[in-house]
Amino acid sequence: MKPYTYYILLIILVSFLSCKNRKFNYITYYSKVNEVDSIYRIANQPEKAIRKFKRLFQKYEPKNQELTEEYKTYIQLADHYHKDFGGKKSLYKLITLAAPYGNDYKKLYPLCRKYGIDSLEVDQKVADWKKNLNKRLVDSFTIAMIRDQDGRPDNIPLVYRNIEKNADLFFWTFEHYGFPDGQKIGRLGNNDVFIAMPTLLSHMIGSKKYPEFRKRLFEYVQSGHCSPQEYALMSDTYDYYRNTAVRYSLRNNSQDSVRINRNRKSIGLPSIKHSSKIRKDKVKKK
Repeated sequence: MKPYTYYILLIILVSFLSCKNRKFNYITYYSKVNEVDSIYRIANQPEKAIRKFKRLFQKYEPKNQELTEEYKTYIQLADHYHKDFGGKKSLYKLITLAAPYGNDYKKLYPLCRKYGIDSLEVDQKVADWKKNLNKRLVDSFTIAMIRDQDGRPDNIPLVYRNIEKNADLFFWTFEHYGFPDGQKIGRLGNNDVFIAMPTLLSHMIGSKKYPEFRKRLFEYVQSGHCSPQEYALMSDTYDYYRNTAVRYSLRNNSQDSVRINRNRKSIGLPSIKHSSKIRKDKVKKK
């Protein structure tokens, strides 16, 4: 092999490995999703949105956020306009992303059938997904959810002891498994106990470890494992109980919209107006 050929191959290999090991900031991803969703939902340019979504999902492993449902929107739009979205491979990925949300995945039956995936295969895909959940974390967070409600609202000393126990569980999980998102533990624990992650996170404001917890959680927003909505709800709850101006205003939009929208953008949330449009469209679909 000639020396210059060797060096060219070495450069290509190093470039490939650096791309594989690159950590993407998902706040940028969420911001791009909001931009494309606005093109589709507000500017009413679906075909332009399809092109932009496709480029985005080629760069980032897609999410399918509970309200925006960007990956589902992309696939449905692409199908409607007869654009290539990746066929079965992309639908399998969408099924997995929809799996934590109870029976919501069944709404995908007609679309999947159109591309040669019958309902039995969809059900099997979800069953396989459930088998691959982290059993240890499912057990732990089932207990955490039950413990979180123990003593409320009257036994305040017990409530705070339980908050600290759950905070310790979160930190242990962070160290060993990362953030316990829906793809690791689902949403239903043992005996169909609903694992309300936003509730567990919001209650962490009562922990002595909250400042460190909030810092760690923000890192998981950046890595794409914790949603901006979950982080914002926890932060707003903290502000509310301190009687200070909330930062992201998920519950009350009567405050300074310029400040709120700036804060929202910093973590990848849509603006107040855009978020309202997303929610209204979600209600219409239901």
